[in-house]
Amino acid sequence: MTNSSEFNSDLPNYKLCPKLLVGQKALVTGANSGIGQAVAIGLARAGADVIINYVTNDAAAQEVVKLIEAEGVRGMAIEADVSKEVEVVDMFAKALDAFGTLDILVPNAGLQRDSSLVNMTLSEWNTVIGINLTGQFLCIREAVKEFLRRGVRKEVSCAAGKIICMSSVHEVIPWAGHANYAASKGGIFMMMKSMAQELAPHRIRVNSIGPGAIRTPINTAAWSTPEAYAALMDLVPYRRIGEPEDIANVAVFLASDMADYIHVLFIFVDGGMTCYPGFATGG
Repeated sequence: MTNSSEFNSDLPNYKLCPKLLVGQKALVTGANSGIGQAVAIGLARAGADVIINYVTNDAAAQEVVKLIEAEGVRGMAIEADVSKEVEVVDMFAKALDAFGTLDILVPNAGLQRDSSLVNMTLSEWNTVIGINLTGQFLCIREAVKEFLRRGVRKEVSCAAGKIICMSSVHEVIPWAGHANYAASKGGIFMMMKSMAQELAPHRIRVNSIGPGAIRTPINTAAWSTPEAYAALMDLVPYRRIGEPEDIANVAVFLASDMADYIHVLFIFVDGGMTCYPGFATGG
């Protein structure tokens, strides 16, 4: 068990990603902090030009752009609420105008509005579904339009486009008090599979990453004290919290031609959380 002196020191010694994505153009939503920021920087480190989407905190978004450009590639930030169709369409128009095309989409934007079922308001339900599920649909739809228009650029990638949905372990693990969040992630599960079935003949690859407990601002209370961290480790057989870079490394691989024959894959990056560790000693 991790003790109090270890709870905040689990960052692995990550190595720089190889330049797998040179010449490619990517868009990552919800990318001015947390997992989205790490994915955007990881794609840049692998050679892609990266547009980040955000909805609040322009200053943080511009700092991420600086980190992207420090990798020797182009960066850009576009403000848009992904739950609003008009703003998504406008974002993609700006992205294509700036970068010419897109090769990679990571629809990462997501949030929680936690409540018991009987106290959950329709607004709390709709907000989470709107951002987490409808937002992914809208962004994927616009990206696919460009992938289909342009087709495969053999000098850049074997695929016409790569979509990496951002889901959660809660697409399969029920989560009392979070019905809206779990429903949104469960919806991503079937949306991704259905879209992949439709798009594979067009050489468009669709896969998904399901993070477990990751050290991000959205869940600070779960890891920011020794006591909270120790309790969290009861749910993680690998006995360390995940880092945003753990997700970024998988996203880079899935976006690369190394993963060209990988379709409809759900990769849980969770330290074994989906092993249901509560049953490790019986049931």
